[in-house]
Amino acid sequence: MKKKGAVVGVTWGDPAGVGPELARQVFKKLGRSLSLRQVGHSESRPGKPSLAGARLAKESLAESVRLFRSGEIQAVVNGPVSKEWLGKVGFRFPGQTEFYAKAFGVKPDDVTMMMIGPRLRVSLASTHLSLRKAVLGLRSKQIVRAGRHLAETLQKLGVRRPRIAVCGLNPHAGENGRFGKEEKRVVEPAIRELKRKSDFRISGPESPDAVFRRAWKGEFDGVVALYHDQGLIPAKLLDFDETVNVTAGLPVVRCSPDHGTAFALAGKGKARPDSFLAAVQLAKRLVARK
Repeated sequence: MKKKGAVVGVTWGDPAGVGPELARQVFKKLGRSLSLRQVGHSESRPGKPSLAGARLAKESLAESVRLFRSGEIQAVVNGPVSKEWLGKVGFRFPGQTEFYAKAFGVKPDDVTMMMIGPRLRVSLASTHLSLRKAVLGLRSKQIVRAGRHLAETLQKLGVRRPRIAVCGLNPHAGENGRFGKEEKRVVEPAIRELKRKSDFRISGPESPDAVFRRAWKGEFDGVVALYHDQGLIPAKLLDFDETVNVTAGLPVVRCSPDHGTAFALAGKGKARPDSFLAAVQLAKRLVARK
């Protein structure tokens, strides 16, 4: 294959899921215009998750790190994996985001999981935690990090001075302390720090039940959500077929489609490649802007 700029590595995910069939479509549709490299296994075992398949998925992740370090790839797009099955073969990370943070010597609290879609862009202050732990462990520094990473990513995508909204934690953003104190104790100090240390426009704490619609309508360029489902429910509702999971804060570019393994759909030709295609195209753009 004639190389056309930076090489994007593609891991195919769990062989029992939809990842392999979607990855093949990605190579067929984009392989002539982009430099793509298959990372790890290429077999499919539709709808039949197994320890052997989970090991292949795990090995593909390790292989991608080796290729990054050798300079053979400049970005990676990960096919969907099963956290349950990976756990059964010794994968000790909540997700692929945390795996790459560890691999490149970055603290888990210094990376940000983002969902970048055509209608909504969301960053998360926390990721794969129970709701109880996410709420009790919420700190201003997490919000600052998520806001900064979201703004930097938006700037790489051409938004010169991003307009960022920060969600409140409680109903109606606490109603000035009536429904909770977290906005005053945690969220507002974070917003003040972001305003002091950046030149992008930031507002909040915004009522979580309305801010995503306001962003969808164009009032904001991105939203900082305070926990996993607060951000991912609206992102997947609006942009499920085209949203891309981006890990910010790494020294490398890492993206993935926003969907899971979908074992029940594997091998039936029903899964759509849109999110996978968008992930590869976005990874290429982010490499060019690094």
